[in-house]
Amino acid sequence: MNPSHKQLIQIAMVALLLIGCIAVLLPFTGTLLFAIVICLTTLPIRNRLLTLCGGRSNLAALLLSILLLLLLVVPMALLSGTLADGVQMGIRYLKPMLESGVPADAPKWLADLPIFGTDIARYWQELVESREEMNALLRQVFDPTRKFALAAVALFAQGLLQLVLVIFFVFFIFRDAHIYADALLTGSRMLGGDLGERMLALAEGTVTGVMAGIVGTAAAQALVAMIGFIIAGVPGVIVLTFATFFFSMVPVIGATLIWLGAAIWLYQVGQTGWAVFMVLWGMFGISSVDNFLKPILISRSASLPLLLIVVGVFGGVLVFGFIGIFLGPTLLALGQVLIREWLKHAGPAAADGAVAVVETR
Repeated sequence: MNPSHKQLIQIAMVALLLIGCIAVLLPFTGTLLFAIVICLTTLPIRNRLLTLCGGRSNLAALLLSILLLLLLVVPMALLSGTLADGVQMGIRYLKPMLESGVPADAPKWLADLPIFGTDIARYWQELVESREEMNALLRQVFDPTRKFALAAVALFAQGLLQLVLVIFFVFFIFRDAHIYADALLTGSRMLGGDLGERMLALAEGTVTGVMAGIVGTAAAQALVAMIGFIIAGVPGVIVLTFATFFFSMVPVIGATLIWLGAAIWLYQVGQTGWAVFMVLWGMFGISSVDNFLKPILISRSASLPLLLIVVGVFGGVLVFGFIGIFLGPTLLALGQVLIREWLKHAGPAAADGAVAVVETR
């Protein structure tokens, strides 16, 4: 056989093998990447556990996996169940209204709202006069809202299953962490030399910074929210605290949905003063934490604009599901840092090349 033909066959076989491996791993890409992100951010805990376990990596990986199950999966399961029950209760509450029509008078709690209550009640009365049009409008709003609520429940259920699979991968990655670390270091040296090592360290710092910023800020907001819920006497403090933690990872409107819902509940049960307190606590306490704490945490390891975080969260959710909340900003931040590093090193080389061309002319 001609040597060139033999080489082409070998290249084709390697290409087919790579395509097959990619096809097998493609459904788990997001889960594996998120498992790597968790491993990088919890590496100090793993090293401490490894020391306590006398160097037994299997036991250290198992203990860390159990810890992650307790901290992530159990609260997520409780929150998913509560969210599903809330959606069902909302559907049962609104369905009779759609079948029999809205009442002629606005609800008392709605009419008693300060400043806007009287105007809302008057507008309600005007809509009721054309009952058929009002009911048709309600049906048009109800169906998309119901689908959105059910989609949110499905997203949380999907996130719960993904988290279980992530922790499964985390166990095996941590069990053989030294093998993977040596392979990454060797590969980075082979591909880029000193620059490859620097890129690897830069990637680790970026991932840690983004995760610390998102998760740390969410934890701080959940803590501040829990204090407010306890002071105002809101029931279900534990569930609401975990809900604030998970929803706080969604920028702009995340935590607001929780504390605003608590304020509305307080007003409905006649606790107007505590409802006002909850609104003020949410605006100036819970939501303001995100404005100053997240930039500080992220800037310690990576400089990431808030716009990039917002785009990363929503884009990550669309591509990877619930795990995209963490994975999207991490990938964008890593890409931004790598591009900056490349431009910084490519700039002097390009300038030297231009000078050489001018001197030649």
